[in-house]
Amino acid sequence: MLKQKRVAIMGTGKIAGVMAGTIKKMKNVKCYGVASRNEERAQEFAKEYGIKVAYASYEEMMLDDKIDLVYIATPHSEHYANMIMCIENNKNVLCEKSFTTNARQAQEVIELARERNVFVAEAMWVRYMPMLTTIKSILNSGIIGEPTMLTANLGYNIADKQRMTDPALSGGTLLDLGVYVLNFASMMFGKDIENVTSSCTLTDTGVDLSDSITLTFKDKKVAVLNSTMNAISDRRGIIYGPKGYIEVENINNFESVKVYDAAYKAGKTIKAPKQITGYEYEVSACLEAIDKKETECWQMPHDETLRIMQLMDRLRMDWGIKYPCECQSETDEESEETQ
Repeated sequence: MLKQKRVAIMGTGKIAGVMAGTIKKMKNVKCYGVASRNEERAQEFAKEYGIKVAYASYEEMMLDDKIDLVYIATPHSEHYANMIMCIENNKNVLCEKSFTTNARQAQEVIELARERNVFVAEAMWVRYMPMLTTIKSILNSGIIGEPTMLTANLGYNIADKQRMTDPALSGGTLLDLGVYVLNFASMMFGKDIENVTSSCTLTDTGVDLSDSITLTFKDKKVAVLNSTMNAISDRRGIIYGPKGYIEVENINNFESVKVYDAAYKAGKTIKAPKQITGYEYEVSACLEAIDKKETECWQMPHDETLRIMQLMDRLRMDWGIKYPCECQSETDEESEETQ
């Protein structure tokens, strides 16, 4: 009989609740503990989801050697410090997207994980879904010919959420929603980007509200990507070729895929397999990798996480967006240089 794996959750927000509910329905895994900066909130969360241990702090969680994997569900701005703490205490990590605030932080986390031989992965959940294999198989079959362009969009009316608009929380559409359209383009067209053009509108707080990004690849493929926090979009990804096009419903949680021929006639719709929430795939992949003594998941390797973070840094630089933590880091560096 397989030993039941223990997952602990850092953070008690909505996404943490989805993960706790998911794990509760999985086999050979249990949601063993939860930590919050607020002890009372941790206890309430533990009671709500039937979790055995409620830690009074993140530091207390680090003292528990029974944990197989820590799932980090805190704001973007906290990911770096949370992961560093876990890795320094030899805790395997699955961290929500975006992985960190910027590529520099991501690089430091990955380097420390490799140095300590500790597992760490980004929870870009669509990367782990079996439906991705189906979509890529259809694309690679040649049914639409050699693809030349794709479009993808993701938009929700969530501009009233503090995590989206607060610069101190590394808010903005790009790190929360844009990361999905960038990953979709990467999964379908690869990484050989030759040129990036983009524009965005800003919130009153100075973070990006709506983003439009065009990626031109070395093989002349083009990806047109749009994301926004103040409108509902159809969430579709469409891949175009000379013989037809492939329509993916919901790039944020693949629901179905359909092929249209050159006469715009639709073929059979292939629906995603039944799932708990979709979070189960990333948890299973991480635990499997840990069992194999690996420090990353093949589904979302470190190099790909870092590349996407670097691309988002480039976009934010073009838009003139810097977060307080980045400005402070620059100030600290300047201070050290003058000493």
